[in-house]
Amino acid sequence: MNDWPQGWSDGNRGNRYGHGSASAQPEGARVMRQVRRGPTAPPGQGYGGVPQQPSYVNGQGHGGHGDDPSYDDGYDSGYNTGQVYGGGGPGGPGGGGTRERPAPNWRRRIKVGSITLVTVLLVTTVATYFWADSKLNRDVDLSKVIDRPEAGEGTNYLIVGSDSRAGMTDEQKKALHTGSAEGKRTDSMMILHVGSNGDTLVSLPRDSNVKIPSYKGSDSGKLYESTGRETKLNAAYAEDGPELLVRTVEANTDLHIDHYVEIGFAGFANIVDAVGGVEIDIPQDIKDSKSGADFKKGKQTLNGEESLAFVRTRYALAGSDLDRTKNQQKFLSALASQVATPGTVLNPFKLYPTMGAGLDSLTVDKDMSLWDLASMFWAMKGVSGGDGKSMNMPISGNSANGNLQWDTAKVKQLVEQLKNDETVTVSGK
Repeated sequence: MNDWPQGWSDGNRGNRYGHGSASAQPEGARVMRQVRRGPTAPPGQGYGGVPQQPSYVNGQGHGGHGDDPSYDDGYDSGYNTGQVYGGGGPGGPGGGGTRERPAPNWRRRIKVGSITLVTVLLVTTVATYFWADSKLNRDVDLSKVIDRPEAGEGTNYLIVGSDSRAGMTDEQKKALHTGSAEGKRTDSMMILHVGSNGDTLVSLPRDSNVKIPSYKGSDSGKLYESTGRETKLNAAYAEDGPELLVRTVEANTDLHIDHYVEIGFAGFANIVDAVGGVEIDIPQDIKDSKSGADFKKGKQTLNGEESLAFVRTRYALAGSDLDRTKNQQKFLSALASQVATPGTVLNPFKLYPTMGAGLDSLTVDKDMSLWDLASMFWAMKGVSGGDGKSMNMPISGNSANGNLQWDTAKVKQLVEQLKNDETVTVSGK
């Protein structure tokens, strides 16, 4: 007896639902969901681009559950959309599309770039400041100066050019025509007043007649009482260095000196070479075998060696020391202008060598800051540009010992104007 329903047999199973079936479907198929094929999926849809799979729905009209409202006639395993494997759509697994790259966020890029630039500039500035500050030779102690006049308005710098040969080789001494004298003396002295009513540069001729006041030895601390001795101003420096020079200037002018700046021969020449030379208009033909100067009248650019020869020249000039101080003022102002140009300040290949040469060569007081030094150079640049006044200390003639005698009345008026930070109206030769 055949156990297969309705005469199914093994011989006719094939792709049918059973063997020996006389009908298209077995009896049990009446309770199965009908397989209905949907439309073919577009290219790239579904998993790996395979055509959309069958959807299992209610077999309405085929003995399914079409009459049962509780039966879910929308069953979908996800094959229609490829969601079973997380595929489907451009960029999905097996998808053939290309994902679009998001547009660059330029606002964010600019913000990040700006922050980075500011950070780099800040770090560089701070590093440069500490590097430059460490190179200053703060060897002058103005606290050793006694009986000082009361400070006035503005800031007063005593700027000294010394004839120090320290650190110079024999070849350099020969090239710069400095000779080989021992020790050091002041070759030029100037008072620079920086204030709110115009800056003033006053040259103090080294042959000026002054009284050496009572002073305390810079090394020994011993008090030396004044004997009323009169001598040249540069002798004060030769006797006891910067502290006695400041003491002598203050005692003979009654003007408080706030800061002291000194530079030697070699340092001066090195600064000029570092900035690429200084352009200056030489007022007359100059030939001086002692300083090595040999110039024709007119505008020209001087290197370090030529610049030193120019500012040291005195014997080839009619007015000797007074004319020399005018040339020194002119040149130092031109040098300050050259150092402060954008071509030097914004060019690290010029700025750092210039700063290195200058800071290594300067000797300043213990309270001098880089800000004070920058203020001094800026004021000298202003004087050169016509925003201030340059002059010699007023002279009335020669003293009994042949030195230059200051005009007492004019010097008093000049000092009062500087103390009160007023516009200077006094003139000097």
